[in-house]
Amino acid sequence: MGAGDMTRRALIVGAAALLLAGVGAWLALRDAPQATLDPTMPVMPVTVDIAQGETLYAESCAACHGANLEGQPDWRTPDADGRLPAPPHDKTGHTWHHPDRVLFQYTKLGGREALARQGVEFDSGMPAFGDVLTDREIWNILAYIQSTWPERARATQAERTAADMANGGT
Repeated sequence: MGAGDMTRRALIVGAAALLLAGVGAWLALRDAPQATLDPTMPVMPVTVDIAQGETLYAESCAACHGANLEGQPDWRTPDADGRLPAPPHDKTGHTWHHPDRVLFQYTKLGGREALARQGVEFDSGMPAFGDVLTDREIWNILAYIQSTWPERARATQAERTAADMANGGT
């Protein structure tokens, strides 16, 4: 058997192994409980519409968080009402420090309610969008925001999401 035949054979065996691993994972997961059925433990859908997320961000979020995700000036300093201004969602903010579940709940429930469910009393200026946007639209907005982050921020946020999921969202 020549080197070319061995290379082709190795590629075929490798592809078959990947296919079997993928099928095995699908079989294991298809009957697993779906976290998306639990509203306290939302999970980003496998497929998202980043273009729709960008449009919805412009319509629903940019007025406070900025057209370029830059947030409001002095976002770390409370305003006259004692509330923090809207933070940036770009790499300079802290959005990427939070797991998907927290970002979703903060958007859907509003800041005050999302934090109250975690036992934190905080007068957040973030309104609830659960009556305005569907869950899918919220995920699309979050996916758009995440798509703008540098790879390192996306990787860090993905690690935090995985850890949050492993801990049951606590």
